[in-house]
Amino acid sequence: MSETAGADFLLEARGTSRELGAWVVGLAFGRDGSLGLGLGDGTVRLASPREPEAEWATVAAHDGAVLSLTADAKAGFLSGGDDGRLVQTAPDGTVTEVAQLGAMKWVEHVAAHESGLRAASVGKQLHLFDAKGAKLKTLTHPSSVGGIAFDAKGKRVAASHYNGASLWFVASKEDKPRLLEWKGSHAAIAISPDGTHVVTAMQENALHGWRLADGQHMRMSGYPSKTHFLSFTARGKWLATSGADAVVVWPFFGGGPMGKAPTELAGGDGVLCSAVACHPQHEIVAAGFADGLVLLAEIASGKVVPVAAPGHGGISALAWNATGTHLAFGTEQGFAGLVDLSKRG
Repeated sequence: MSETAGADFLLEARGTSRELGAWVVGLAFGRDGSLGLGLGDGTVRLASPREPEAEWATVAAHDGAVLSLTADAKAGFLSGGDDGRLVQTAPDGTVTEVAQLGAMKWVEHVAAHESGLRAASVGKQLHLFDAKGAKLKTLTHPSSVGGIAFDAKGKRVAASHYNGASLWFVASKEDKPRLLEWKGSHAAIAISPDGTHVVTAMQENALHGWRLADGQHMRMSGYPSKTHFLSFTARGKWLATSGADAVVVWPFFGGGPMGKAPTELAGGDGVLCSAVACHPQHEIVAAGFADGLVLLAEIASGKVVPVAAPGHGGISALAWNATGTHLAFGTEQGFAGLVDLSKRG
């Protein structure tokens, strides 16, 4: 972005980076604070923010590509692959197969909740497992699942699909979802932190939302490209999104986004924002762009702080640790960075 021209990038002063040699499909910080990255070559890479210069371990997790990765319910990382396997990679690199969901099938989406719940989708089916790996149930949808998300309490799981999304109570004896309908193909999905709204990203460069209290629809359009990342701020006041040449942030207070213009942050150079991640405590958004630029933007002031310079491929993965002291990112070309943003005495 124009504001970062000639700027000092935090990655150089307070970070470390690696060339990993394959597309960074997803990354997450584990419950223990370690960093896991899932790659297109089937490996999971492990790094310790406490020892930034130490070697990043390489773990052979999948026979094929990693398609999805998240922090596991208790420790380590949960990943799905195009080998049909749901795999847990422990912080020490031990690999455990949680489930084989079909040798010719793709485990495209995974999610986990600190209560112990894990979820993985294959085609139309969403499989739920407990912390020990026992299958709890399989929930079937009208078409292929485009994204999954647990609510903050882990009591509900939402899945997007063609013509809407389904919201399930995990512990229900009768598995009948609340169907949130809207014509079209729905992919990325998010539930607001207070559990009052569900939002999906659609095939036709728009978002759709539902206010659960009364079923009110919310349509958020005007994107030049598809939105792949949805991220609510910690208290749910704002929803940050990718898919435009700025960070588009929608207001979810005072009646929600309907009839209101979004806030645009860090725009101006015509480069698409490809990833966003809201800080876990403050109203600050980390954003990655198609040229490899990573920056931080404060919602209230619009102030931008540059994190990583362009030039290493489009940002494909981006995440904060639980306390917001570390930020990690990965690119389509296999470049990854880890930045320490903690206060120093």
